[in-house]
Amino acid sequence: MQLRYSFRLYPDTGQQTALAKAFGCARVVFNDAVRAREDARKAEQPFPTAGDLSKKLITQAKQTEERSWLGEVSAVVLQQSLRDAEAAYKNFFASLRGTRKGPKLGAPRFKSRKDTRQSIRFTANARWTITGSGRLNLPKIGAVKVKWSRALPVTPSSVTVVKDAAGRFFASFVIDTDPAADQARMPRTGRTIGIDLGLTHFAVLSDGTKIDSPRFLRRAEKKLKKAQKELSRKQKGSKNREKARAKAARAHAKVADARREFHHQLSTKLISENQGIAVEDLSVAGLARTRLAKSVHDAGWASFVTMLKYKAERYGRTLVAIGRFEPTSQTCSTCGTKDGPKPLNVREWTCSACGTVHDRDTNAAINIKTAAGLAVSACGAPVRPEAIPAQREETGSHGFPAGNRAA
Repeated sequence: MQLRYSFRLYPDTGQQTALAKAFGCARVVFNDAVRAREDARKAEQPFPTAGDLSKKLITQAKQTEERSWLGEVSAVVLQQSLRDAEAAYKNFFASLRGTRKGPKLGAPRFKSRKDTRQSIRFTANARWTITGSGRLNLPKIGAVKVKWSRALPVTPSSVTVVKDAAGRFFASFVIDTDPAADQARMPRTGRTIGIDLGLTHFAVLSDGTKIDSPRFLRRAEKKLKKAQKELSRKQKGSKNREKARAKAARAHAKVADARREFHHQLSTKLISENQGIAVEDLSVAGLARTRLAKSVHDAGWASFVTMLKYKAERYGRTLVAIGRFEPTSQTCSTCGTKDGPKPLNVREWTCSACGTVHDRDTNAAINIKTAAGLAVSACGAPVRPEAIPAQREETGSHGFPAGNRAA
């Protein structure tokens, strides 16, 4: 499977200027491709092919006075921008036909130089290299300083340079992992676990373990509020407003980074210790429309489950998601009696049939594991009727999956 390893970049002033120029050229080519297709649609003509767009918007455009500056950046960056436009239209049409999973997608829109995230991609034919001193040498940009937090297991197939809203630069490498080597790192274990996700506790396991919710957003709320207030008082278009915007973006990025790191550490721990994991298929989008919306977004359940999915696939574990309408909080995990719905303020209850006193969350976690049908054979492999292995929806990351580092 493919994963992304992300590392922080520290370009100097000249390299930042070159990167800004590359971001701008890639954005212009993308917008030109969208405009060409929209013009063809309005004229009721066939869409121009990728080859025709490449010839017209890159090769011929470089020879004109209006677009001559496209030659100042790597041609691979421009070609990859065209591929991004092509992929955006394919996803849009697949969404219209109903063959693409997930929410409906709109038609590709023009990119703006004011977008909070800018990116360019270099493939292998761009001849980018990692120098002996550990710098990332990019064509027409130079050798950029990299903060390596780990070694790359194999030679990457491409690298994407990203500038986020906080003004930070990252290099995201795409690598192909070796399934045998990955599974050898985490040998089989005889344990299985059920996980009940919540707000009071981030996760309660079927063995009784309770993991507190860090509540990163709630803890930083006062600082975020101050930064947003300062931003709202600055005059639009002024340099002070841009400084205030960057300050607010850094504060939000700090919260997001802390939450992502917590998810990675916990998901890796659970995957390494358990051969089979059962979770509940929560309707996060629905819960985010309730009065608990801020707490739901702060917990980040969807991101955590996504990490469990790709790590389970990578390391040969089994991840089972049970239906969201399963009455896990209403059923006695001892005798199986369904005792009816209970308000959220009821954290403990006694079964009317067998008299067992249950902790609400622990009982739900046990029922999630039972509903998943997880069992362990003599060889330590999880057994489940009609087992459905975890599917990878997108490449995983550790500083995030598109943006993304492996864990």
